[in-house]
Amino acid sequence: MKVVGKQRNSRMCFVCGMDNPMGMKAQFYNMEDGSVMTVFRYEEEHQSFPQRVHGGLTATMLDELGLRAMWTKSSEEVFGVTMSMEVKCRRPVPYGVELVGRGMVERETPKFVTIRSELFDMEGNRLADAELKYIKLEVKQIVQGIEPHEEMCYLIEDDVKEINFRKKTEHPSDGQAVCSGVRHSLGENE
Repeated sequence: MKVVGKQRNSRMCFVCGMDNPMGMKAQFYNMEDGSVMTVFRYEEEHQSFPQRVHGGLTATMLDELGLRAMWTKSSEEVFGVTMSMEVKCRRPVPYGVELVGRGMVERETPKFVTIRSELFDMEGNRLADAELKYIKLEVKQIVQGIEPHEEMCYLIEDDVKEINFRKKTEHPSDGQAVCSGVRHSLGENE
């Protein structure tokens, strides 16, 4: 899928902050279908149990994809905060390998946005997904004394023109949900 734009990175955000020594430094791209995508990796320090990423950090990336999806429909001047987030862990999320994240606005009103975000391995297997509900707010309603242009100060140019990725077709009754070592079968309606 073709990249149509690149989003800015912040200074200290855990997911995209370029000055955060503990951060993931993920890059985000606006795609031709109106979604946002990132190719990123978790590291061993992000684990809960050996060989899998902590579920909270999985949710963190899904949440970041929510705000980033909002920016595909408007400018990076529009901010919001998460009102609710329902995460479904489908398979163990590995660290030390490239993964793909994708976010897409499903519904939007002048004040609220509903977003679907997903994480995949490079073979197209869905690892986790979330439905997020955001309320749009101005930065000054979220935090005082911060200029968004000073925090979101990095626009890192690169040669990424497309992200070649295809998610596999899934059958919910065939899946297993696994997150941080807990396993249960998915129901027919999930």
